[in-house]
Amino acid sequence: MKRVLPAVFAISFFIIPLFPSFITLTAVTVPGVSLLPPAATIALLGVCCAIAAYFVALLLRPPRERPATFVPLAIWVVTGFVCALLGFNPAAGMLFIGIAAVDVSWHLVIVRYYRIRGASRTIYGSWLISGTLASLAAIAMVVLRLPANQYAIAHGRAIGTFILPGELAGYLIVFLPLAYAVAITAASARLRALAWVALGAGLAAFVLTFSRAGWMGLAAAVAFFAYSRGAVQRRYAPLILLAGLAAVLVVFNAHHNPAENYTRLSIFQAAIEIIRRFPLTGVGPFDFARIYPLVRLPDGDPQAFHAHSFMLTIFAETGLAGVIATLAVWWRFAVELRRRLATATPAGATLALALAAGLAGTWVQGLIDTVSVVIFGLWMPSMALALAAASEGYGEDDEGSL
Repeated sequence: MKRVLPAVFAISFFIIPLFPSFITLTAVTVPGVSLLPPAATIALLGVCCAIAAYFVALLLRPPRERPATFVPLAIWVVTGFVCALLGFNPAAGMLFIGIAAVDVSWHLVIVRYYRIRGASRTIYGSWLISGTLASLAAIAMVVLRLPANQYAIAHGRAIGTFILPGELAGYLIVFLPLAYAVAITAASARLRALAWVALGAGLAAFVLTFSRAGWMGLAAAVAFFAYSRGAVQRRYAPLILLAGLAAVLVVFNAHHNPAENYTRLSIFQAAIEIIRRFPLTGVGPFDFARIYPLVRLPDGDPQAFHAHSFMLTIFAETGLAGVIATLAVWWRFAVELRRRLATATPAGATLALALAAGLAGTWVQGLIDTVSVVIFGLWMPSMALALAAASEGYGEDDEGSL
């Protein structure tokens, strides 16, 4: 079964930019334009289900290892299950549980099998190719103004295969630091060249998103990475944050017409009202949109699918229990990553810190936005890669063959 694992890893990371299309299979009104037709989206879902079943089968094979993140992740899934049962729409909550369980299995398989021959090579190579193609597609769509309805809805901002510009920005916040790390550490000249191309294409696409939350998120990621690299680079971290803030202020409402500032404030207030009413277990995962019309302000948006803030969304949907479970996962990840970095190789430490920097950047973006493709498509595998890279670098026999 392990013989085909590198290929499965390659597929799983290659299709991440297509994950946002799954929203078209729900009852939610799509806030943007999905490029995949319904038949292709269903086929993609079938591929993901097959990959998930394969991962579970691998995890059931002895020896059944339990990494440091296993217990908090299990508690996180169980907490979501309880909150779903106590929520207003348990069926929607079960969808959350299914996605969370798949994410956890993805995380555990990476941590367990990252060291096998060919695994890291295919993961990073596939991810770089996928991110490059997604970035080039987004740039081409802006230049050609195609599809016309996507260009008009987004006011000329880059989206590509995603549904919203903020989703592309969130994806690139994680992708760009990793591309840079591979570019300066990979032993293979071909992989380094691919990483530099990915970095250039990704940066161009990222700027064209005109996502203010995304720009601040990437600035935070770069500052985090610089701070973690040593005393010389540490002095530049505040300057990077100031540069990001200045860029946001200069293009305050560029390609945002009308601006979203006041609508988000009203959604924040509605989320706070939901939290006040259901503080312990929330209204149930994915149930924010169901309750929002009952608490929205008179001048607020008629619809809101989430609280436009990750922590507010978690608090509103899963209550204090969900907030504690989520923070416990991240705390355990941070503690374990720090422990592994103490004995990491230079290449492994660079990869791990780049991934951690991207994850930190998504938290900054998440202060005023909720990006589903980041939460359900990037967090768990990126956390696993950071932990594995800190212990194994590029994996067994992979550094020389990349």
